[in-house]
Amino acid sequence: MLAVSLKSWTRLEPQGNNQRKIMMSDRDYTLIIDKSGSMSTPDQVGGRSRWEIAQESTLALARKAEQFDPDGITVYVFSGRFKRYDDVTSAKVAQIFLENDPSGTTNLAGVLQDALNNYFQRKAAGKTKPNGETILVITDGEPDDRKAVFEVIIHATRQMERDEELGISIIQVGSDAQATKFLKALDDQLQSVGAKFDICDTVTLDDLEEMSLVDVLTNAITD
Repeated sequence: MLAVSLKSWTRLEPQGNNQRKIMMSDRDYTLIIDKSGSMSTPDQVGGRSRWEIAQESTLALARKAEQFDPDGITVYVFSGRFKRYDDVTSAKVAQIFLENDPSGTTNLAGVLQDALNNYFQRKAAGKTKPNGETILVITDGEPDDRKAVFEVIIHATRQMERDEELGISIIQVGSDAQATKFLKALDDQLQSVGAKFDICDTVTLDDLEEMSLVDVLTNAITD
């Protein structure tokens, strides 16, 4: 059983991170949240569900991201299909979770494709931030189509001009062994199967007990 404490996301960052914070400023943030049926599993601290933990973590993340991206973040919720919410501030997080309940499968490839397309369309129109974009994914299970996820990310790397312009951090909730195995492969093998850059970083919520949110966000662009 994995759990996250809110302090893991919001603790004060250590001194000497000015350079890392500069890297993270003037950058867009997108959060993708798994709402598949298994997210209702009540295996977290205090008998809470993975979905409840995701809401708590999303609120903390939105508050922290506002320091770097004050115009709000983009939030997706997905299962077999997805919904996109633009310009989300911490004040809007509760409404997103009221409008969505866990059900369905884990079509990670589909929602990642939309998020990446959105980034490259904005880039072509000159509407992206100078330091690029970080995409964070909270998920608990293996995706419906592992190969498709690899293909979507590999294709995106081939459209990139520089390594740091786009980063994807996938944060695992729960203890699905197959999901952990897949995410490790995504973290370690991306370039060996054709990616131009290694843009993926994967984290379990246990890891977050030892990492601040700045670490997680920065890992997505410097890993």
